[in-house]
Amino acid sequence: MMSAVAPEPFATRRRVEFRDTDAAGIAHFSAFFFWMESVEHELLRRVDVAVVEQHTGSTAVSWPRVSVACDYKSSVRFDDQLNIFVGVDEIGRSSVAYAFRFEHNGAWVAQGRVVAVRCLMHADCKPEAVAIPPEIIAKLKPFQART
Repeated sequence: MMSAVAPEPFATRRRVEFRDTDAAGIAHFSAFFFWMESVEHELLRRVDVAVVEQHTGSTAVSWPRVSVACDYKSSVRFDDQLNIFVGVDEIGRSSVAYAFRFEHNGAWVAQGRVVAVRCLMHADCKPEAVAIPPEIIAKLKPFQART
């Protein structure tokens, strides 16, 4: 993960809040999953891609996750500031795989991966994967990793 370098890596910062920590005062493993989702949404907003597109009636288009993972290298604590980098690893017909790298004071803290699928969301039905439109692919391409 994140072995390749995005031509224009998207970077942002997050502060470890008290609510993000466990009883030992270390950032809880689950906080990284919330940060990955938040940073993914921040990237999508930056390139003007809606996280949820409301369509007619009760139909919407969204990006449910089908796979998430995070590997931890070192710990961070309350009030530490993280630099979070995200790149697009792969773009498939209906899916986008994101790679995340978390750093604190220049040290590698964790790396993660999220795969999201563009889906039609119908009320009372399971999500239906749909092709990613070319205009969205064009907006994500600048963040796609080069190997």
